[in-house]
Amino acid sequence: MNLIVNKTESLKGSIFIPGSKSHTIRAVVIASMSDGVSYLHNPLKSFDTKAALNACESLGAVIEEKDNLWIIKGTGGKLNKPLKTLDMMNSGTSLNLVTGISSLADFEVTLDGDESLRKRPMQSLIKSLTDLGVLAETFNDEGLPPIKIKGPVKGGKTVINGLNSQYVSSLLICLPLAKNDTEIFVEDLHEVPYVKITLNWLNEQNIKYESKKDLSWFKIYGNQKYKPFDKNIPSDWSSAAFPICAGLITKSDIIIKGPDINDVQGDKGILKLLEKMGAQITVSNDDINVKGSRLKGCVIDLNAMPDALPVMSVIGCIAEGETIIINVAQARIKETDRIKVMTEELKKMGADVKELPDGMKIKKSKLKGAGLNGHHDHRVIMALSLAGLTSQGETVIDTAESVGVTFPDYIKKMQKIGANFKLV
Repeated sequence: MNLIVNKTESLKGSIFIPGSKSHTIRAVVIASMSDGVSYLHNPLKSFDTKAALNACESLGAVIEEKDNLWIIKGTGGKLNKPLKTLDMMNSGTSLNLVTGISSLADFEVTLDGDESLRKRPMQSLIKSLTDLGVLAETFNDEGLPPIKIKGPVKGGKTVINGLNSQYVSSLLICLPLAKNDTEIFVEDLHEVPYVKITLNWLNEQNIKYESKKDLSWFKIYGNQKYKPFDKNIPSDWSSAAFPICAGLITKSDIIIKGPDINDVQGDKGILKLLEKMGAQITVSNDDINVKGSRLKGCVIDLNAMPDALPVMSVIGCIAEGETIIINVAQARIKETDRIKVMTEELKKMGADVKELPDGMKIKKSKLKGAGLNGHHDHRVIMALSLAGLTSQGETVIDTAESVGVTFPDYIKKMQKIGANFKLV
């Protein structure tokens, strides 16, 4: 599908942000490993979370989906052998976390995904699981899917690279169910807030572990259990970034509803970054009031929130002066190489943008409408849609259906507050 975007002067009204992808997938995996029935309220219903649901069902969880509630009867860590390959579609989070729990089984589990997912290197996670007693077979030396895993994981000691924080989270979630204790030594940890989301879940589950303050070392105690829970899934700060930024770059006055400023999600840090650039943002209870603002460029460190790179690159085109995005090399190993892709697509619109090894250098630019490739990447598509709101002429973005990965109603909700969007 194509998303057609035309210049929009202002937005008005309110928009509710769906549940967090990071929380939802962790909730599904932990509920599926628990010994009892869990209740997930306000889960994100998207392509990515569906991949996690389907995989956990194949491994033995019993899942009932209602309007805004998922009821999951867990396996107690005793998995069923899947009848076929687990299709993780385009979900890197689901792939990494389900690979971890699959290592608990004493039978072979095969995980695969779409063309994009087959480009995601997983060698560091695979090596750590192998260190801990798992047999693993991958497509090549980079650990690309499809992946065959046979446990059970025993525990012990391992060193893991933290460039992708999901590798660390995968181990943290599966190893409490291993037979023995495990020491994890983490090298070059990025995306620290995402590991903290995982640790928050472990804390709520009373999982016993030790860690260094900088999260470079963990000791996970084995022979533990997950317990069922009843939890409301917080709204997704990564998704909230798009309407927030849309309000700032147009002459708008809008309310963003749902995100909790006290939640552990790292992407709430985008508010401080935007305020540093001159944004008019007011937070009260669960509402965020955003008004059109004159923004100034600055240096932006996105190491803790790499998912914000696409939208912040668009902000860089609108802000006065120069914006430099740094310390986010891991943005190259997401659904796409987002540094490369955003540089290429914004240049088509006339942006003065330069690709850096770990980020981007962007100068204020007068954008013009263009035909753009969304690269089947939900965050790239949503970011480019914001660029279209401020451009002269029509912008056409292909593969627009991919917004369903994290924000299925994005286009409809943006239309409701006045965005000149048309899906064809």
